[in-house]
Amino acid sequence: MSQYERLATGGNLTRRELLVMAGGAGVAAQFGCSLGRGDAPATVDLAGLHYASLMDVAALLRAGELSAVDLTQFMLDRIERIDPQLRGYATVMTEQALADARRADEEIRAGSYRGPLHGVPVGVKDLCYTRGVHTMGGSAVLADFVPDYDATTVLRLREAGAVLLGKLNMTEGAGLGYNPGFQLPVNPWDDGLWPGASSSGSGVATAAGLCFASLGSDTGGSIRYPSMANGIVGLKPTYGRVSRYGVLTLAETLDHVGPMTRNVTDAAVVLEAIAGYDPNDPTTLDAPVPDMLAELGRGVEGLRIGLDREYATAGVDQSWVDAMDVALGTLEGLGAEVVAITVPELGEAAGALVMIISYEAAQAHAATFPSRSSDYGEFFREVLEGGSAMGAQAYA
Repeated sequence: MSQYERLATGGNLTRRELLVMAGGAGVAAQFGCSLGRGDAPATVDLAGLHYASLMDVAALLRAGELSAVDLTQFMLDRIERIDPQLRGYATVMTEQALADARRADEEIRAGSYRGPLHGVPVGVKDLCYTRGVHTMGGSAVLADFVPDYDATTVLRLREAGAVLLGKLNMTEGAGLGYNPGFQLPVNPWDDGLWPGASSSGSGVATAAGLCFASLGSDTGGSIRYPSMANGIVGLKPTYGRVSRYGVLTLAETLDHVGPMTRNVTDAAVVLEAIAGYDPNDPTTLDAPVPDMLAELGRGVEGLRIGLDREYATAGVDQSWVDAMDVALGTLEGLGAEVVAITVPELGEAAGALVMIISYEAAQAHAATFPSRSSDYGEFFREVLEGGSAMGAQAYA
């Protein structure tokens, strides 16, 4: 049996079969659901359900064909079995997750359905504050930190009825390197492949079917890199679309929080749930949240896609280039137009990015750096040293 089969499937269906299923009825047929109603017991063959989409399991939960408690316990059992090899989770919130699931079942049975996240098990990156649960940010400096309130993003997930399975591993401080005291997530498709950057635990857990969606953060690629590396969908939203209140800071002017899921529809569901103005975060947009699902079925006909071929292919593995060309050909076949563009030279901007992140990170860690510099890993310590040495004029 291949590594893919050992670590990923864990059931009697292939990953592709599960990902292409559409709609709750399709899941019900595929998994042999008994259509229980009222107080009658509902049964679902859970084998392989970890790769169903968020919307698919939402349909089962709403119809009463699957209980949130059974689904949550199934996912917790899978985490216990698989995650010691993959190391996606920093903290598993077993008791709280089951309590959340019981509450979701009661509400759904009572007709108080909150929407597609209601009763669905998810995970969040370990820089989002969770009341009463460790929030460590991948750093030994915060190993004992337990916040007394939820981040706005976590609170909005809870308000949507989501079941929080736990906190997901990450690089130290959301930078590029890991603290030596923390575990490194493992790419579930091949342990020799890169798991991605800062939100690597979110990418690994989502790809491996250890949650139905997760939150990541992105300052310079930390949602996009692990989404690419693990083969999932990740979105860095517009700055200010999602509150960062209660989220550990890397760089105040560049940090974003966004969804990581296994398909685009699920990403839209999560983003719509966490988006919106927050008086606790003055950088949030005071504007209505768009209907994220409204135009997903419209198709790509008439859309123009810009491509700087030299920029997109220089130094890139040929297999990646080939995959990009296949995707572009598919989009063109569906009616999109690929337009040649030129991306400006980014060298100066990239240099400025490093300086801005270093300076703002040093400001964010002023309470513990340099006073506890020995508790930081080598890479992030160098980032903070560089930022501390840079004056405000250079930063400006």
